[in-house]
Amino acid sequence: MMKKILFFDIDGTLLDHEKQVPATTKESIAELKKAGHIVAIATGRAPYHFEELREELGIDSYVCLNGQYVVYEGKPIYGNPLAQDALQELTEQAVRLDHPIIYAGSEAMKMNVTEHVHIDSSWGELKLTIPEYDPEYYLGRDIYQAIVFCTEDEEADYVKRFEGRFDFVRWGPYGIDVLPAGGSKAEGIKQLIQLLRIDPEDTIAFGDYLNDLEMLSYVGHGVAMGNAPEIVKQAARHVTRDVGQDGIQYGLRMLGLLGKEPQEIK
Repeated sequence: MMKKILFFDIDGTLLDHEKQVPATTKESIAELKKAGHIVAIATGRAPYHFEELREELGIDSYVCLNGQYVVYEGKPIYGNPLAQDALQELTEQAVRLDHPIIYAGSEAMKMNVTEHVHIDSSWGELKLTIPEYDPEYYLGRDIYQAIVFCTEDEEADYVKRFEGRFDFVRWGPYGIDVLPAGGSKAEGIKQLIQLLRIDPEDTIAFGDYLNDLEMLSYVGHGVAMGNAPEIVKQAARHVTRDVGQDGIQYGLRMLGLLGKEPQEIK
């Protein structure tokens, strides 16, 4: 069987609803690697937010910050930072509207407020350490993703003002990721597979949320988790079980990638 490259989202995909890696997922990843497939992560998280997970699963290739920063076998191969002038304008608008903002670089993430209830609640769900305060962190360095905290109604003004410059992807009641226009996990995957000279048809991706839409549509075999919203399932070629019901293992078996005699993917 032709070797494949597989990309896995983290939250709701590799990690279950309790932010743990199911035992069957660990076993499946190990079996994929033993069979010679390339296993990578594709996430909205920054690289320093899933170091332990990479170590636990033995994965050193990843598309992170929603595709804006890509690493292959521990070495960065692609970066797509936000334009500084537009980021300055975004910051000014967020400050004026009292919307906190977080800046994510490749080495650290900082926020422009000392504390905020919307950041506390959003970060609490992800079980991540709240970033340190540094309102000028975005100046003079590459920022690959910003996060603005506002309601869905308030988001509309940002979308209109920065059309053609930034894309906005909501991931919670208040959190929205800010990406360079056209930036996505799909673009990050494209950069990696072009480097490796792998055909998109030989790529597989598992995901569960809105920032996975482009990725699931782009790869040869997009697999939506059973816990994904309907719009995500419609973008995928396949749908597996809920992450808490051994969804990764079930999806890989469905594709014929696990077992002694795997079936060729059609």
